[in-house]
Amino acid sequence: MSDLASEQAKAETANPLGLYVHVPFCASTCDFCAFYQTKPTAAGVESFLSGVSDEARLVRWNRPVTTVFWGGGTPGLLAPRALARLAETVRARCAGAPEEWTVELAPASVTLPRLAALRDAGVTRISMGVQSFQPALLEALGRQHTRDQVYRAYDRVRAAGFASVNLDLMFALPGQTEAEWSADVREAVRLAPDHLSTYCLTFEEDTAMWIKLSQGRVKLDPEHEARLYESTWAQLEAAGYAQYEVSNFARPGHECRHNLGTWRMGEWVGLGPSAASQHGGWRGANVANLARWRDQVARGERATEDRVAVTPELRAEDALVFGLRMNAGVDAAEWKRHSPAAPWAEVEALLNRLAAEGLAVRDGTRVRLTPRGRLLADAVGAEIMEAFRPLVPA
Repeated sequence: MSDLASEQAKAETANPLGLYVHVPFCASTCDFCAFYQTKPTAAGVESFLSGVSDEARLVRWNRPVTTVFWGGGTPGLLAPRALARLAETVRARCAGAPEEWTVELAPASVTLPRLAALRDAGVTRISMGVQSFQPALLEALGRQHTRDQVYRAYDRVRAAGFASVNLDLMFALPGQTEAEWSADVREAVRLAPDHLSTYCLTFEEDTAMWIKLSQGRVKLDPEHEARLYESTWAQLEAAGYAQYEVSNFARPGHECRHNLGTWRMGEWVGLGPSAASQHGGWRGANVANLARWRDQVARGERATEDRVAVTPELRAEDALVFGLRMNAGVDAAEWKRHSPAAPWAEVEALLNRLAAEGLAVRDGTRVRLTPRGRLLADAVGAEIMEAFRPLVPA
């Protein structure tokens, strides 16, 4: 057995397995969103549901699915009967309900029948994209919900009895003041969700926000962003939310296990158009087109693009990139054992420099970023990738 095959065999039996389902339907496109989406039609929804069922049968795995995550798009646009049908596909392929099952919902799509369908299916965690409680900022983002809809949706989700509830917020929005952001954080804390995700606005190519940036209608302000990061961390720590990743905070026991598995370089299977997978020794993404994805699945083909072999060195690189975004950091020695051929001399030199500059702390074999280092997590990740570049043929 080759080293890669041996590594994969160990992973198959020892590591948890996640399942991600991309539900591509959205009624409209938010100005910041770069995810694949399409408007729902009866034919499109039927094609998607039957396609997920067919694609699930094409994938082979020999261990239980531990976590499930439905993202989008807007999964909540599916009718209750469609949600139940999709859940049946997942449960059949998972041999029952997973330990954690997350579904993303937009406030405007939260209805009692939809929540009942998800609860009855075994969903344990609802993640709701609030983004802001400020009406003007919601309008500027192109969001299709109001503040009142957020409150009504949150009350319904809580009353439905899900084990964990997450709220997504965004900061560094065009025109957003520090006072407005602090007010949003306070309001989210007042609602008392189990988990909060706070994302800095990013400008993805081919989005309305990217166009505004390129036209000079909005501007980047890194110092302003840093102040918002730091105020967020202070507010949420004081409110009892522990930061466990740069953008994620939770009360004890409510961390998103699916995301943790991804950041720790576990394996997951992605179903649906544009869904990414890391499984079976390969990484790739389904084609970002509902019709083309459905045609390929109907022919018995996984519709993956940009397939690359997940070598031990690639896993080690990504484990450091994503591991350092987590407050617990990453055990460098563990990944040295997994991937001895990686350029560890270059990596060690980088980690030592980060520690010397006060951006990281080395505690035995574990490395973690300091608060100042977490402010520069993206730049640190880019440097780690550069340190691994000697592995890339000229």
